[in-house]
Amino acid sequence: MGAYILRRLLLIIPTLVGIMVINFALTQFVPGGPVEQVLAQIEGEGDVFAGISGGGSETVGEDQLGETYQGGRGLPQEFLDELRVQFNFARIVCEDGFAGIPDIAAEECVAEDIPGVERFFLMIWDYMRFDFGESYFRSISVVDLVLEKMPVSITLGLWSTLIAYLVSIPLGIRKAVRDGSRFDTWTSGVIIVAYAIPGFLFAILLLVLFAGGRYFQIFPLRGLVSDGWEDLTLIQQIGDYLWHITLPVLASTISAFATLTLLTKNSFLDEIKKQYVVTARAKGLRENAVLYGHVFRNAMLIVIAGFPAVFVGVFFGGSLIIETIFSLDGLGRLAFEAAVSRDYPVIFGTLFVFGLIGLLVGILSDLMYIWIDPRIDFESRET
Repeated sequence: MGAYILRRLLLIIPTLVGIMVINFALTQFVPGGPVEQVLAQIEGEGDVFAGISGGGSETVGEDQLGETYQGGRGLPQEFLDELRVQFNFARIVCEDGFAGIPDIAAEECVAEDIPGVERFFLMIWDYMRFDFGESYFRSISVVDLVLEKMPVSITLGLWSTLIAYLVSIPLGIRKAVRDGSRFDTWTSGVIIVAYAIPGFLFAILLLVLFAGGRYFQIFPLRGLVSDGWEDLTLIQQIGDYLWHITLPVLASTISAFATLTLLTKNSFLDEIKKQYVVTARAKGLRENAVLYGHVFRNAMLIVIAGFPAVFVGVFFGGSLIIETIFSLDGLGRLAFEAAVSRDYPVIFGTLFVFGLIGLLVGILSDLMYIWIDPRIDFESRET
């Protein structure tokens, strides 16, 4: 088993590289890069251009760029070159023998484009050392930015997945045991309705009903914790945290809950009809012993196989809309805003984190396979 896990861990490296290659190539064909975004902001502001200094690594802020724009005179080439250097699309190259600090303003120095392939390998080399760089438009490193937004996404992903499994598995087993009964019929109706309701629509409904809409004001409208949360006692902090996450987690869980319940029921129905279950009952085993001692282990394999997709889907896929509706500042909104503003370090940094977490969760799913059914031996498989 140890060799299998080692192979899976080693496969993470080429998989991540492949993901980054595809997405890096796609960004090369998307119109409107970060330089164009900055220029559009400048032209929209219409402020006065006074010139900026150096070609260093400092991020250009909107206030600084506003002061450097001359409305009707256009943008000097030196300014455009400095932007390309700051965004790592170009480097300053000086003539041999030039003394002093490299500067585009110097006659001996020019801005030379960095080829896309070279930029990609430089980025991968930095990522191998977990150096994700700094956001183009924020004075903060990508790592600090991701860590700052991570608690919101972890809250939505972890709690939603946990609640979905804790409710769906017992309910699915109960529906399979009482297949065709009135309980099975009306719960199926509720599940179908829940599955048909979009998550964002359910989130708005929860806000209207329970967060100060036309009816009740039981839960807070926005945020992960209340103001002054640090001054509360530990018990009060836990209660305040749970109070804030109730509605967002419910909105995130609804679709996964419906899918998992039906998947569990169908899986149990398939196993209950098999010969080994009939044999176990014929030997006089109690129904609970048959269900949880024999059927559960085999029926849960397909449910466990879907765990990575459920977790990653709730963690990343549905987080943007839920975070926006409940004013939660998480990774979903971060990735969306970075894509809109062409903030490439944030885009690729979050993509790297998303991909790494997804691959690690896949390995965890395999370990859960073995925990559920020790007969499975991944070591003997060809990888």
